[in-house]
Amino acid sequence: MKRQLFKAGHHTFRETVRTFLAKEVTPHYEQWERDGMVSRDAWRAAGRQGLLGLAVPEEYGGGGTDDFRYSAVLTEEFTRAGAPGFAIGLHNDIVGPYLTTLATEEQKRRWLPGFCSGECVGAIAMTEPGAGSDLQGIRTTAVADGDHWVINGAKTFISNGILADLVIVVARTTPEGGAKGLSLLVVERGTPGFDRGRNLDKIGQKAQDTAELFFTDVRVPKNNLLGERNGAFAHLMHHLPQERLSIAVAAIAAAEHLLEITTEYVKEREAFGRPLARLQHIRFEMAEMATECAVTRAFLDRCIADHTKGELDAVHASMAKWWATELQKRVADRCLQLHGGYGYMTEYRVARAFTDGRVQTIYGGTTEIMKEIIGRSLLG
Repeated sequence: MKRQLFKAGHHTFRETVRTFLAKEVTPHYEQWERDGMVSRDAWRAAGRQGLLGLAVPEEYGGGGTDDFRYSAVLTEEFTRAGAPGFAIGLHNDIVGPYLTTLATEEQKRRWLPGFCSGECVGAIAMTEPGAGSDLQGIRTTAVADGDHWVINGAKTFISNGILADLVIVVARTTPEGGAKGLSLLVVERGTPGFDRGRNLDKIGQKAQDTAELFFTDVRVPKNNLLGERNGAFAHLMHHLPQERLSIAVAAIAAAEHLLEITTEYVKEREAFGRPLARLQHIRFEMAEMATECAVTRAFLDRCIADHTKGELDAVHASMAKWWATELQKRVADRCLQLHGGYGYMTEYRVARAFTDGRVQTIYGGTTEIMKEIIGRSLLG
C-alpha cells in the first residue's frame, strides 16, 4: 500500500538523513555501544546538518517548521539504520517543545542556539526511584529562596542523562505536590550540587546514555523556571501525546524493517532441502505480520497527519503508542524465532532489534497506562 503522507520536501529530507547516517552514524555505532554513549562530535554533526531543532524558529538556529512529518522521517530512518541509541528524537520531539512553547524570550536566546547546534544536549527528568508513570509520586522538591530555587531529590532512568547540558526537572513546588503542585525547572551542566550517578547498564540501546541524577541543595535562578509555577502537570499533559506518537513512529518503523529483513532471510535459508519460504507455516507467519504492519501503518500515518494539523488527542496518541509498541515486540520475537539460532547472535540485526526495542512498551508511559487512559475516555 503506497503511503500518501509525504510530499517532495519530505522525500528530499529523507535522502539527507540517510546520507548523514551512512557517514556520521553507522561507521561509529558499535564503538558508541561499547562506550555507552554517542560522541559529542556526532551531536554537533547533526546540528551542522540541520537535524536538530527542526521545529525551533530559524531566528534561534532551528529548522523553522512545525511539520511533524519531518520528525517522523528522522525517526523512521534512525530506526531503520539500527541506531535507536542516538536519542535525537528525545532531543527534538520531547525536550524541544517545552523550550519552544514555554520558554521566555530570554530563555530562548540563552538555550535554543546551542540546542540546535548540538553543543547543548537536552534531557527531561521525571522518573524517580519510587515514581514512574505516576506523577503524584514525585518526591524531588524545589523550594523558593530569594532569587533562586533550591532543588533536592533524585531521578533515574534519564535518557541523555550523562551527556545532557540542559535537564528539565519535574519537581514539587508545594508541600503536597501532585497535579497542582509541580513545576518545571531547568538545571544546567556544572551547577553545584547537580551530580550524575551511573550510566545504567541496559539490555538494549547500549549507545544511549541512561543515568541516575542527584540534586543536593542545587540552586538555580528563579528565571530558570519553565512555564507556569505549579503548572507542570498541565504542561506535561499537553506535550505527552507527541512523545507517545514519536515512540509509536519508531515502533512501526522497526516492525516493518524486521519484516523486510526476515522476508529476505526465509527466502535464502534452507531447511529439509528447500527454502524456509516454501513452508506453509512460514508463509502464514509472514502473512500475519505483514497484515498487522500494514494495518498499523495506516493508523499511524493518520495519527501523524492529524498531529501535523494539531488535531491528535491524548487518547489516540495512547492507542498508537500501545498498539505499535506491542506489535514491535511481537514482530521482533517472531522474526527472531524464524531466524533460528542465528537470531540469537548479536551480529544479526534481528537480535539487536529484539533487545533494543523491548523498552518501547515501558518508557513514555507503559502499555498498561495507555490502556487506562483509553479506558477512562470510554467509561469515565
